[in-house]
Amino acid sequence: MSQRVPGERDALFDNAKYLAIVLVAIGHAWEPLRDGSRTVSALYLLVYAFHMPAFIVVSGYFSRNFDASPARLRRLLTGLVVPYVVFETAYTLFTRWTDHDPDRPISLLDPLYLTWFLVALFVWRLTTPLWTRLRAPLPVALAVAMLATLTPSIGNDLDLQRVLQFLPYFVVGLLLRPEHFRLLRQRAVRLSAAGVLAGALVAAYWAVPRMTSAWLYHRDSAQELGAPFWSGPVMTLLTFGCSLVLVACFLALVPSRRTWFTALGAGTLYGYLLHGFLVQGARAWGWYDPAWMRGPLGVAVAALVGAGVVTALCTAPVRRVFRSVVEPELRWAFRREALTPRRA
Repeated sequence: MSQRVPGERDALFDNAKYLAIVLVAIGHAWEPLRDGSRTVSALYLLVYAFHMPAFIVVSGYFSRNFDASPARLRRLLTGLVVPYVVFETAYTLFTRWTDHDPDRPISLLDPLYLTWFLVALFVWRLTTPLWTRLRAPLPVALAVAMLATLTPSIGNDLDLQRVLQFLPYFVVGLLLRPEHFRLLRQRAVRLSAAGVLAGALVAAYWAVPRMTSAWLYHRDSAQELGAPFWSGPVMTLLTFGCSLVLVACFLALVPSRRTWFTALGAGTLYGYLLHGFLVQGARAWGWYDPAWMRGPLGVAVAALVGAGVVTALCTAPVRRVFRSVVEPELRWAFRREALTPRRA
């Protein structure tokens, strides 16, 4: 990994965030094309096995120094709570229109579509001081995730199933150090990573008729998926192990030097929150209706459009337009001590 100037953003993580958000958009674009295509379903399964875990691991890594100081709490509220309220409302109103459901209620307790990640990151980051003080944080986080799969009564409030089941990936990020990422840059590791991802695609193709992709969404208990209760903890461990290996392979292959898309890594939250409107609208507007969309050309076009749209949404002009709702300052709402970050 190349040396960085102190205070400079690390190109590896910006590159990783950008490529991960592109995979998120491509996965959403492929979702309506899975029926009748085992190949698309396999690609979808592979992408979903690691794109959100990769995001969450990186988020955990950059949350290691969260100490609940006034300045960091302010950033938590302006960077997560405010965007959640804005986009939860916006997605509900948009869904009323696309689904012709004018009576759909606006509920801040039931995250709609993409907004669950803001809730989860808020909870994970707020509990960071606890995880950094435990002797064995990862086993505890895994136990919490396993127990969540046994608890269908959790319900949809704040999407707590996802919050708890994805928790171990955030804790892994908290435990990582720069030397761990340097290990992934070794030539032998990078060559092996390509082979592992190719093998994972073959495994995903085999798994398509044998496994529901819902296990990778981590939003339901085992009983809600129609599986025996004991399969929840087992699948938690299996998916965690597989996803973590794939995240490592992904990070090993991500360029560590500055590229044309490195600067876009700073705007991935914009791409994440905004691209969902196009994904939802595409179905309502009949973009998937033509027969050719079910063939290889349609799959390729959907991927290119998804990647292109989310790339555009991460650019500086879009960020300037939407900064007031995605990253508002709200200095008027806080006392002076909350405006100045605590010195290290």
